[in-house]
Amino acid sequence: MGAVFLDLDGTLSDSARPITASIAHALDRSGVAVPEVDTLRRYVGPPLSDTFAHLGVADVETALAAYRAHYHAIMFDAPVFDGVFAALDVLKAQNRRLYLMTAKPRAYAIKITAHLGLAEYLTAEYGPELDGTGARKSDLLARALAETGEEAGQSVMVGDRAHDLQAGQANDMPVIAALWGYGSDAEMQGANRALHHPADLSGAVTDLIGEAT
Repeated sequence: MGAVFLDLDGTLSDSARPITASIAHALDRSGVAVPEVDTLRRYVGPPLSDTFAHLGVADVETALAAYRAHYHAIMFDAPVFDGVFAALDVLKAQNRRLYLMTAKPRAYAIKITAHLGLAEYLTAEYGPELDGTGARKSDLLARALAETGEEAGQSVMVGDRAHDLQAGQANDMPVIAALWGYGSDAEMQGANRALHHPADLSGAVTDLIGEAT
C-alpha cells in the first residue's frame, strides 16, 4: 500500500495569515521589532522556538505563551489549499495510508485537521507536545515509523520547508517538495520530486514507491 507523511502548514493548509499575525503579536509583546509580513512568511512551518530565538527574542517561553494566546483565537483561518482534497481522495482510492507529520503542536493540529475536514483522511496524526517534546521533525518521523511499522523505503514525506526535507533524508525516506506552499526551489533542493500543484501528488508518490497494492 505505501504510506504518505504529510506536513500541515504550507502543504495541506494555507495558514500564513494566522501564524504571521501571531508571531507579530508575540514579537511586539516581547519588545522586538516586527519584520514585514513577507519576512514573517519565511517562519511559517519551522518550530516556533527556533523562530523566536532567530528573531532575537530573549524570553522564548514568554513569547510562545503570547503567540499561543493570540493564535488560538484565529487558528481556523487557514483554508485547505486548492486541489488538496482531490489529491487526498486519489491517494485514499489507491489505498495509501496517510499520516500527519507537523511541527505544529499536536494539541492544535488535531483541532485544525478536524475543523478543516482533513482528519478523516488520516490514519494517525503526529506533532510535538506543547512542552516541545518531539519538536525535531526527523525524530518525530522516526518515532512514527517505529510506532506504525511503516517502512521508510515504502513511504514518502511531503512538505514545503527544509525541516521536512531533512526529516525525510534523516530517515532514508524519499521527499516530495510541496512548492505550492511557503518554501522555495532552493530551500527544497535535494527533494526527490518538486511539485507545484497537489494534483501531481499521487503520480509522484507512485513514481517514488510504486503502485499501491
